[in-house]
Amino acid sequence: MITAESTDVIEDTTEDTTGRARRRTHRRRSVEASSAGPVHTGIALVVTAIFIYPIYLVVLNAFKTQDDIYKYPGLPVLPLTVQNFVDVFTRPDALFWTGLLNSIQITVIGTLVSTVVAAMMAHYMVRSSSWFAKLLWITIPLGLMIPQATTLLPLLRMLRDFGLIGSVFGLIIVYVAGNLPFGVLVFTGFMRTIPKGIEEAAAIDGAGPVRTFWAIVFPLLRPAGASVVIFLAVGLWNDFITPLIILGPASGSTVTVGMYRQISEHVSNYGAVFAYMVLATIPIVILFVFLQKYFVKGLLSGAAKG
Repeated sequence: MITAESTDVIEDTTEDTTGRARRRTHRRRSVEASSAGPVHTGIALVVTAIFIYPIYLVVLNAFKTQDDIYKYPGLPVLPLTVQNFVDVFTRPDALFWTGLLNSIQITVIGTLVSTVVAAMMAHYMVRSSSWFAKLLWITIPLGLMIPQATTLLPLLRMLRDFGLIGSVFGLIIVYVAGNLPFGVLVFTGFMRTIPKGIEEAAAIDGAGPVRTFWAIVFPLLRPAGASVVIFLAVGLWNDFITPLIILGPASGSTVTVGMYRQISEHVSNYGAVFAYMVLATIPIVILFVFLQKYFVKGLLSGAAKG
């Protein structure tokens, strides 16, 4: 017969065994964590060094003479010089200034138009139940699945037929069309977190669909919009092959194409090339600094609640 005292003894023994097992598990996990800590730290340092070292070389060699770059490519040499930057600024063909103006124009217009159109499309796709909205849900992801290189030849033929080859306007159209799928997918994830009752209340107050979107919905999309702006701006600013093909070597240049044109068969001023790289990086870094607080929030908000 099992008495109450026997039951208490069994319970005490079970609790004691469970407690010892938990302590052993905790000690084992502590030992594993302490042994894995240096390994993880070492891997993180190696990966960080791999990413930082090219940036270090670019910035360092931008302030060195041509001879010092050849002799000491990875070591700092005094005195530093700013002549490389002067050479970039005073180049006779104004390669940097032309590329900078074109890149600013293309990046600003292409990013803003892509962001606004993507937000409007995402709002329509999330709120509408029409067959056309369902069709967009099927066709929009295809824009991310098709490699960009496979569409260059058809795009060139279309631009040639419309007389847009070699024009900045034609390049902006290509960028807007190519960036819409990414922007729509980001905005749709965030759009689902916005209560539909807000728009219904605005409609009751007399606001039309257009006013509701611009006055209520679009301001709420600021975190997602910042993420889209950063991604698209970086992609447009750093793109090389598309402006090289569409604008052509004689019709215009961007900052990335300018780096390529900085070195020719008979000229190889690597100091000026490094200085050009530093100058070309500054605008996009400034953009990221101003929008970084919205960046992660905009990407994760839809995933967290959608």
